[in-house]
Amino acid sequence: MADPVSSLPPAPGVEAIPRNARWVLPVTILGSSLGFIDSTVVNVALPAMQSGLNSTLATMQWVINGYMLMLASLMLLGGSLGDRFGRKRTFGAGLVIFALASVVCGAASSAGWLIAARVLQGAGASLLVPASLAIIGTAYSKEARGRALGTWSAAAAIMTAAGPPLGGWLVDAVGWRSIFFINPPIAAAALILLTRLPPDTGLVSKRLDLLGSALAIAMLGLFSYGLIALGEGGRAVAIMAALASVPVAAIFVFVERRSAAPMLPLGLFRNRAFSGANLLTVVLYAALSGAMFMLPFMLIRVHHYTATEAGATFLPFSVIMGAGSRWAGGLSDKIGARLPLIGGPLLTACGFLWFATHGADARFLSGPLPGLLLIGVGMTFAIPPLTSTVFNSVPEQASGIASGINNAAARGGGLVAVAAIGIAFGGADLSAIEPVEFQAAYRVVMLSATVLALLSAVCAALSISPKDVRKKPAAASK
Repeated sequence: MADPVSSLPPAPGVEAIPRNARWVLPVTILGSSLGFIDSTVVNVALPAMQSGLNSTLATMQWVINGYMLMLASLMLLGGSLGDRFGRKRTFGAGLVIFALASVVCGAASSAGWLIAARVLQGAGASLLVPASLAIIGTAYSKEARGRALGTWSAAAAIMTAAGPPLGGWLVDAVGWRSIFFINPPIAAAALILLTRLPPDTGLVSKRLDLLGSALAIAMLGLFSYGLIALGEGGRAVAIMAALASVPVAAIFVFVERRSAAPMLPLGLFRNRAFSGANLLTVVLYAALSGAMFMLPFMLIRVHHYTATEAGATFLPFSVIMGAGSRWAGGLSDKIGARLPLIGGPLLTACGFLWFATHGADARFLSGPLPGLLLIGVGMTFAIPPLTSTVFNSVPEQASGIASGINNAAARGGGLVAVAAIGIAFGGADLSAIEPVEFQAAYRVVMLSATVLALLSAVCAALSISPKDVRKKPAAASK
């Protein structure tokens, strides 16, 4: 997952407010935990959802993609809304939307209602992360901000690590619907504490790029729909949807070029390192998202893990990333971004290749564990220098929008990858597929993830110069 700390917009230099700052971290950690936990828990619950709703693979793809579509399309707009209408107000709106959507998810009587609610959840999450980081940025002085962000990031890592085993246990003990009903109490606690935060300052009355956001949703939605339809065997529909996304993409580029306040400033992509880093992000996170979508199905459906066991399987990956990111960031500061951005994806590719060649091994120690360790170490090496490269390749005043673009790129890569997974199944019905056929599709997905991870290393080699070391020492801590 993209490092959420990199989404922080540039702070306007507001001094710390000691009297109220003590409530900032509890509020932002509680609110942000909704998105972090949800993004990891749902993957573990997918097999149970698919069985409970008697649905298809395409439906499960939309359960994930409905959420990621809104995150990828609205993340940048969410930051602008906070700047214009107030970070507290925007954060509160995100909490309410996410909580209400979670109730609908848990009570969904059909797959259609579940997908619709997941789309609404994604819209709420697109407000929560940018607003939470902006609240931290304006509540603390520059000297104290780094420590506050470090605390926030550590809490995010812990919650991300706890999500899969907690979700798996809930699925086994209560049912898949319960994973959504844990969200409203968290949101309610965050809303109560939100009233104790200092008032918003430094708001700007800038134009919102609503047309650009709508075009982004249409473009990504059409392309994703085309890929999912292709996986179901609907070649004609797939071609029409994919072709329809092309003129929408052209209009999107035209609008962003002409907009006075574009959500995607195209001029930033003139920098080779910035363009390369974002292309690397799309490709690497496509590989990661596709692999992590498939792994729980393999463990539960083929190897008969319980949901709790499948969730616990992800712990090594999460713990490595949470514990090693600070060290990896220090290493990239010393040696530059190029080598970690080549070596990290190469290690990650080795992990996906292990999954592809050892998928039939049900034993945890000799089956998924080595692959998860390789992927965890590889992603840990890659994420901090990726964040630094994005910051360092743009002017200081554009750091916020640049990091937001990079987060959207990660979500967009995952969106496309999950949409394309059905192609590996050749239109087969997931509920009736034999284990041998599933293993064959699993192998195709993991080999594809291997190729994508290798391509991301090539992106780094071609776009990141050995001279691209840290130009702005404080950027990576933002």
